[in-house]
Amino acid sequence: MSPFLRHIAACNNHPGLHLLRPWRIEGATVGYLAPADAARLAVVPGWQDGAAGLDLVAPAAARTATLAAAAAALGTRNRGELFDVRSAPDSPALAVLDRGAIPRFGVIGQGVHVNGLVRRPDGVQVWIGWRSKAKAVAPGQLDNLVAGGTPAGLDAFACLVKEAGEEASIPAELARQARPVARISYVMQVPEGTRRDMMHVYDLDLPPDFTPRPNDNEVERFELWPIARLFAHVRDAVDVKFNVNLALIDLFLREGLIDPAGAEGQALRQGLYRPL
Repeated sequence: MSPFLRHIAACNNHPGLHLLRPWRIEGATVGYLAPADAARLAVVPGWQDGAAGLDLVAPAAARTATLAAAAAALGTRNRGELFDVRSAPDSPALAVLDRGAIPRFGVIGQGVHVNGLVRRPDGVQVWIGWRSKAKAVAPGQLDNLVAGGTPAGLDAFACLVKEAGEEASIPAELARQARPVARISYVMQVPEGTRRDMMHVYDLDLPPDFTPRPNDNEVERFELWPIARLFAHVRDAVDVKFNVNLALIDLFLREGLIDPAGAEGQALRQGLYRPL
């Protein structure tokens, strides 16, 4: 297997959503539950079991509370950050759910990833961040310059501007120069459940004299690497956050480090998008 395809395969290790029970809001499928979890919720007020899956039938005003109670009943870890519940990445929000319960309920999670680029006469340089060793997910691993989940009520671009300031001390007027370049998706089995993730990827060209600075406890430090060094690291190393590999593979394809017209390039491009 291509050393880059292994990263895509790792993020798409789910054996199949058909093994789970769909659950719906207003007739639209918004997530997938383990059969045992669906059976537990089927007898809880606000839920209704049917042949084709489980329906959240609580009134709209009670959905947030009903979902919070369901998450607590299933023992999920509350992260104190609400995410929108949607049937598709671009569809209207039908409810909100704590981020810690998103995989358990198999709900689409969305986030932003920003490639911080410095274009010099001798080639492209890429800002990378090293995640805090205290992070619950991928502690101490290599990350994009800016990355974060999109909380309820924000779109991807608003999330980008917020995260850029919080994580890397990037002024809002500079962050707003980022341009959308890709939407990457994957379906991943994790101990917490099912990750159905959509990554909104942006490129941000930064001035050569700009240096990002950590502004919270998310990142320990930033480093500026030649893109060829980053290419070799993603190819050979194992300390890059799992989904960051995908954002960087997309960058390598667009910058020509991997031939997008070749067999490997075509397989990688196809693998970066999986229907959610």
